[in-house]
Amino acid sequence: MSSESTDDPVFKALAHRRRREILDLLKDGARTTGTLCEMFPEMDRCTVMQHLKVLEEADLVIARKEGRERWNHLNSLPIKHIYDRWISAYAGHSLSILDRLKGDLEGQPE
Repeated sequence: MSSESTDDPVFKALAHRRRREILDLLKDGARTTGTLCEMFPEMDRCTVMQHLKVLEEADLVIARKEGRERWNHLNSLPIKHIYDRWISAYAGHSLSILDRLKGDLEGQPE
């Protein structure tokens, strides 16, 4: 499977605002599904679970059962892979263009 096709579920998961909000909450530490449901009172439990399922399928969330509780942990590696593959390469190119522009502007007489 190519890297582009393995990135698709991650992009799909990150495309929805609520899923990004869930990831932001998990950035601070693992949370139970019940706690996440309480954080989004405008959504029913089933909807929160559907969002968590998409995040799990993208490997952005790892769920662990502990007794009756389901703990959701952030897995940031897929986001790092996206950064490495897409963002850092373009950021490096942009920085070189800005550096060249700065040099051109500094070299011009006032």
